[in-house]
Order: sequence, then C-alpha cells, then structure tokens
Amino acid sequence: MTKVLNRRFEPDGRDRALVDLAKRGCELSEWKPLLLWHMTRDEFLLRDFLQNWLFPAFAAGAFRVRPEELHVYLLAVGEHGGTTEHAWSENTLRRTAAGLLKIAADFGLLRGSVYKQLVTYHLPERSFLYLLHAIREEQQSPSKVISSPDWRMFLMHPADVERELLRLHQFRKLDYQVAGSLVELTLPFSTAREYAQGWVS
Repeated sequence: MTKVLNRRFEPDGRDRALVDLAKRGCELSEWKPLLLWHMTRDEFLLRDFLQNWLFPAFAAGAFRVRPEELHVYLLAVGEHGGTTEHAWSENTLRRTAAGLLKIAADFGLLRGSVYKQLVTYHLPERSFLYLLHAIREEQQSPSKVISSPDWRMFLMHPADVERELLRLHQFRKLDYQVAGSLVELTLPFSTAREYAQGWVS
C-alpha cells in the first residue's frame, strides 16, 4: 500500500496537505474531494472522464448511466489528448468503463450498483475553500478560477462556484468583489497547503 501511495502521490511534496489533514483527523467527507483532486493531477483518464463525460451528462439531465455508454468516449480519448499503447479490446473497454463509474460512485458523484445514478453533489465548505486556494495557485485570474474545468469534477457550473463565493463573502470567509467585467478575489491564505495548516491547527 505504501509503495502504491508513494508512486501515485508525492506525500513529501505537492500532496503533503493530504497527509497533514489525514493525520489530524480531517472528516472523511471533507477529505475525499481533496483526494480526488490530487489524484487527477496525474490521472489523465479519470480527470478527462469527470470533466468531459460525466459533467456534460449531468448538465444534460441524465439520470442513469451504464458502462457501455462510455465506450464511444473511451475509443475517442485520443482526441482529448490521451494516449494508448494499442487498440482497446472489448474486455478492456468494459473493465475501464466500469472502473471509472465505480470511482465516481466511491467519491459520491454517482450511486447504485449495476446501474449508476447521477446525484446532486454537495462540496463541503472547507473542501471548496481548499480547492479554491489550489486552483488559484494555478490560475491567478479570478475569472479563470471561477470557470476552471476542475469544478466540473464536482458537478459544479461556474454559476455554482460564483454563488458559493458570494455566500462565503457574506460570511467574511473571503473577499469577492464584482463590478461589471472586473472581478477581485482575495483569499485568506496564499496556498492550499497554508489553508490546510490553518484548517487543522
């Protein structure tokens, strides 16, 4: 297990905040969304599936999804920037599609066993703030933070992100100002790791 975690994550580097939060008793419901975000930094297929297949299905009002519905998407993953060593067999397609849906269910984005159902997902407040800090580190522009495709992994439209920013501004947990096309966003910490340290201190 340790070898697997060390191969997938950088516990002494960019993923250190996950370790700090876990060691200090962060609630699992708050920690799991952060785990998903950190996982997808290197897991292209998972990130692309959540952003470019599951989220559009959710936005289109889909209720149930089946593994076979992912086959066309998987066969065209190269068009999204993915690479495969060889053509996928039917068995590989079935296993990969089922695996992607299972991961989505494990993180609360779907529910059900044989036929997965899309759900209304709620990102916990502190998880949202952590991800806000993390995305801000990559996208300095507040507008780009709001429209970041990373929010799609949590079934959030830009309007959902902005609504949460306004709510948090009202409670003085951040500063969010909009005047026409000008947008200002001031967060309480410089980095996601600093926010995590303040969260668990």
